[in-house]
Amino acid sequence: MLNKLSIKAFNHVALQVSDVERSAEFYAKALDLEEIAIPAFDYPVKWFSLGANRELHLIGREENGASTGIRGNHFALEVSDILQAEKHLQSLGIAYMPIKLRPDGIKQLFLTDPDGHYIELCEM
Repeated sequence: MLNKLSIKAFNHVALQVSDVERSAEFYAKALDLEEIAIPAFDYPVKWFSLGANRELHLIGREENGASTGIRGNHFALEVSDILQAEKHLQSLGIAYMPIKLRPDGIKQLFLTDPDGHYIELCEM
């Protein structure tokens, strides 16, 4: 049974890294992770399979070391109906960023917890 947000599964964790290529080599070798195809992002990124449709996303940090907001560290939960999830957040008065499309057409929205950690909700 789905909850009020229609969460289906954990989807991915994203880590902001200083050097995408160096980090990708580490995760590929140290953890024997398989690199997977990515959409056409306009910033450095590599994705790896964690099995069972779960992924690790390595995202390049801005050169000045500043946080890249939603492109930084976050985790993502797959929902079956992003509009239902949005209505639930609205009903609770929880702030979130508007629904947008990733370059591969996946619908996503972001919210933050009380400590400012980003949470992505995505509809596959």
